[in-house]
Amino acid sequence: MDLIAKSSQGMLLEPHKPLYQRVPTRDVDGRLLGDFMVLIPGLRNRPQHQFVAILARLQAVLGQFTEVVFVDLNVPLNLLWVSVRPRPKIILDIATAIMLHVPEARLVAESRG
Repeated sequence: MDLIAKSSQGMLLEPHKPLYQRVPTRDVDGRLLGDFMVLIPGLRNRPQHQFVAILARLQAVLGQFTEVVFVDLNVPLNLLWVSVRPRPKIILDIATAIMLHVPEARLVAESRG
């Protein structure tokens, strides 16, 4: 299964590798990154046009935040992983924006690094 990921090279479609092998833990200055997960129930079962529309909304939302450094969408698990540069309330700001544009999305967990 392929997955969609955002990295310093932009949005990519790449073969699945374990997340721990792909997710960055520190920024270029060596500071720890924060991360969180968002569950999007039923995403993998959506008709293609709805699936593509949700992906476009996610890309638009996440593209607004310069703090976002890595994004992974695990379609089989309906799970979005986002890694961010630290800033007060950034995880809440991004999760709220995601849920505004994808109302079924639910914040699952966050890590404070």
